[in-house]
Amino acid sequence: MEPTLPRLARGGVIWAALAVAIAVPIQAAATSPLLAWRDPVYIAAGFAGVLAMALLLVQPLLAAGILPGLRGMAGRRIHRWTGGCIVIAVLIHVAGLWLTSPPDVVDALLFRSPTPFSPWGVVAMWALFLTAILAVLRRRLRRRLRAWRLGHISLATVIVVGSVIHALLIEGTMGTLSKTALCVLVLLATLKAVSGLRP
Repeated sequence: MEPTLPRLARGGVIWAALAVAIAVPIQAAATSPLLAWRDPVYIAAGFAGVLAMALLLVQPLLAAGILPGLRGMAGRRIHRWTGGCIVIAVLIHVAGLWLTSPPDVVDALLFRSPTPFSPWGVVAMWALFLTAILAVLRRRLRRRLRAWRLGHISLATVIVVGSVIHALLIEGTMGTLSKTALCVLVLLATLKAVSGLRP
């Protein structure tokens, strides 16, 4: 059965809205005056963080089967790949900050940093790594799928909440309006996905 025109139009609107939601904060970060005189490694680390935040919007939409053309197995496959990309982006983010200022990263990891955004980012990072481990062990835990799903959903919620607070507390390159809009969309998408999934 071929998709009708209204269905195609709706799919196009959803994809266009997602593209705008991701492109606006990335464009704001790329043109931010805060990048002036910054080290290339620091800039790369910052952009990796922005990219990870943008991909956090995609993840719950894939999990809930909201994105047209990416439902079912296709959506789950892309969901796994996107999760891997988020892990890589976070590793680049942390490694870049380590190269520019190791003491600050150590303080953040040990929860003794004076900056209020650091602990939220660290908690979200460890939750992300645990989620990646759970994803790798999914086949081995097949008999305990219910417990696996509950753990996955719980950790995903921690990742999103921690990342959103981390991003909102940083006076960074994304800009206040675009960053706030992205964070709100990430929270709404996650709420929609979690409310529609059975643990």
